[in-house]
Amino acid sequence: MPDPRDPIASAGMVAREIRTGERGAAATKVLTARRTYRADQADVWDALTNPERLPRWFQPVSGDLRVGGRYQFEAQAGGTVERCDAPELLAVTWEFGGNLSWVEVRLSGSGDGTVLELVHEAPVDPKMWEQYGPGAVGIGWDGLLHSLGYHLTTSESLDPDEWERWMTSPMGVAYARLLGDAWGAAAIADGEDPEAAKAAVDAVVAFYTVPPPEETPEG
Repeated sequence: MPDPRDPIASAGMVAREIRTGERGAAATKVLTARRTYRADQADVWDALTNPERLPRWFQPVSGDLRVGGRYQFEAQAGGTVERCDAPELLAVTWEFGGNLSWVEVRLSGSGDGTVLELVHEAPVDPKMWEQYGPGAVGIGWDGLLHSLGYHLTTSESLDPDEWERWMTSPMGVAYARLLGDAWGAAAIADGEDPEAAKAAVDAVVAFYTVPPPEETPEG
């Protein structure tokens, strides 16, 4: 069985889909990522919703963590809790940088494991989509699905600084390319032009793997 602690191996455990949708009068893109964890459903649910465990694989969260309440992840998205049907469904708005989208996480039992299905629906920003395609969001979610799997397997946390450094290494670049190609293939299956999808994959892989320029002292 693939080692869930290995990012390259865990990338192959995720099924990815893209479809074109509509919410109100606005066109949307709907990203779906599905992975089975060798963990009890109650344990996966607790990792997703317990504010004491969320920082171990994602980020600290604050706010009114109940239906209708507002939540905020540190240095990340915030929003409103729309549904919370333990231990099966969590639905929230996902608000970041002035943009509003919607995220649902669904859990179901599968043999001796738990299937997690994450659905992220967002209005289409034509410029952003043309430049980066679905990987702009998809690669980030893939990283979190891996981080969750690492935590469920080891009860430990990935070091975020170490992870950021690893993403700029040759193995990290290969990982980002693997994810970018997978999301590009999902977009093509939804009708995206193959050449446009390839260009977007190249851009998003560079975005995730090129280290920021080092600051130079003034004077």
